[in-house]
Amino acid sequence: MTETATLATAPEPIAEIDLRRASPAGGAPAYLPIAEHGAIGDQRSVALVGTDGTIDWYCPDRFDAPSVFASILDRRRGGFYRIAATCPDTETKQLYFPDTNVLITRFISPRGVAEIQDFMPLDQASQAVIRRIVGVHGTMSLRLDLEPRFNYGRDLHVVRVSPSGATFDSPSATLALASPVPVQRTANGVSAEFEVGPGESRSFALHAANDAEPLTEDDAERLMRATVAAWQGWVAQSTYSGRWRERVHRSALSLALLTYAPTGAIVAAATTSLPERLGGGRNWDYRYAWARDFAFSQYGLSRLGFTQEAHLVNRFTRSLPAQQTPRDDTVPLHVLYRVDGTSDVTEEVLHHLEGYRGSAPVRIGNAAADQLQLDIYGELLDSIYLYEQLALRGKGQLIPYDSWRELVRHVDWLCTHWQHPDEGIWEVRNGRREFTYSRLMCWVALDRALRIAANRSLPAPTARWSATRDQIFAWIMKHGWNEKRRAFVQYPGSDVLDASLLLMPLVHFISPTDPRWISTLDAIGNELVRDSLVYRYNPAASPDGVDGEEGTFSMCTYWYVECLARAGRIDEAQLVFEKMHTYANHLGLYSEQIGPRGELLGNFPQAFTHLALISAAIDLDRHLSRSAPVA
Repeated sequence: MTETATLATAPEPIAEIDLRRASPAGGAPAYLPIAEHGAIGDQRSVALVGTDGTIDWYCPDRFDAPSVFASILDRRRGGFYRIAATCPDTETKQLYFPDTNVLITRFISPRGVAEIQDFMPLDQASQAVIRRIVGVHGTMSLRLDLEPRFNYGRDLHVVRVSPSGATFDSPSATLALASPVPVQRTANGVSAEFEVGPGESRSFALHAANDAEPLTEDDAERLMRATVAAWQGWVAQSTYSGRWRERVHRSALSLALLTYAPTGAIVAAATTSLPERLGGGRNWDYRYAWARDFAFSQYGLSRLGFTQEAHLVNRFTRSLPAQQTPRDDTVPLHVLYRVDGTSDVTEEVLHHLEGYRGSAPVRIGNAAADQLQLDIYGELLDSIYLYEQLALRGKGQLIPYDSWRELVRHVDWLCTHWQHPDEGIWEVRNGRREFTYSRLMCWVALDRALRIAANRSLPAPTARWSATRDQIFAWIMKHGWNEKRRAFVQYPGSDVLDASLLLMPLVHFISPTDPRWISTLDAIGNELVRDSLVYRYNPAASPDGVDGEEGTFSMCTYWYVECLARAGRIDEAQLVFEKMHTYANHLGLYSEQIGPRGELLGNFPQAFTHLALISAAIDLDRHLSRSAPVA
């Protein structure tokens, strides 16, 4: 066995390899578009695989752990794992094995065809990324290059090469590559060249461990088939049989990828700092579980029949208040949590990484954790209420008494503090305001708490809760309504529209055909909608403390679809919904936003967008079926 120490930054050798991904004009290495990626995972972490065969992002062990591959954030210093054909005139195609998260990348050239079957086995003691290369016809020459960068590229590591592969040791983590072909040490990692002919296969296993035994091809095929069966068995639980089965099930599988199985937490996205605007500063770390996502996750999963997953989300939701100690006497619930339920998510800038296509800063952690966002109490109570509805139908467990007492404490706190200004759903960084959406979700919190108490005759100060709920309703109708604009607006005294208010009829605050709501919907359609795509709000009219413009928010577009359908505008809703499909990537995945050229921007894949897609599809199916003529 031989070894060598290697630095985390060594630009010349890295550039030599990366120039294969250069722009047509040559020169600096090019970044593969965000949309040109698929995702694989084992419900603990996710790896992004580019259409060129490169793993551009991977955090071993869990979503919020430090990365070892982050070339999507820095081509030279991020680290990568590439297997690609050496023939210069090779084309690539990418697809998922049907109803799974097993990704196939095909290399097609005049000399032959081969494919990589990328997957991460589920329920394994040692996490592994399996890359199985299979020859289809002809003979294909391929090259492997593996260059990790531990701890976001901040740690040195030692490379040890052996006849069975290589290990990479750093102070923070270790990787072991089991290889069926000899690997050679390079300045920054290892490489290998090999061929596959028709029916031949070569399987590589990268373990988050100290060593790894080479896989036999029979073992690799067995693991692949077991992983396919596990994903197909999971999605077979779905009760959805509507018009958009493939889209809905791909969204469900994406949510499953973003679920941390040990606790039931669902992260907002698999990545950090993919920009909402190229060259701008709207780059955030989304590898955490937001309290507001719980209700939407539970709603989407339960409507598809995934009651066990809804149970795990509910268990994680109920555990948070009991696990956490408030930072002070005023904020009993944090905005976001790590996947294990802890709340230390201090924000830090990684100055040594240039960011995707030069879009700095690259951030880890998220300062929003220290904000006051009153809407999270509405999402928390709505989540628990939805699960209670499942439990009352015999599909779950009713909330225990001790958990109910904890919720009563939260609702009582909200009765006292609902009028406080906060940073709101969009997590503004320039001071607190009296956001209408925050008041709306405070109303939801009290309404759902009252419903839970009534359904089960649980002890609660219902007179106080009811009075406060009605007080909030009156406040929104008086202060959230702008008579001149004939619309509900972002905060009192403003004339700024806000797409978050599309949830007003969806949470049953107002009738979807109420004149006030219809005029608000029309105003949003005229001002915030561009060819079916919906902006959150206008940052120029309502500064949020972050420089630069942004793209349209994909989840808001799906909220818009639901609002149109519930308002009786079925044809318009279906057109917007179908148009939105054209903005997904080749695998049906979405990031957070869509840029001015229709490109995917923001962290990827994003849970909220896929949750909103599921909800919109189910709702639109229902309305289309009602309006269909009787034969």
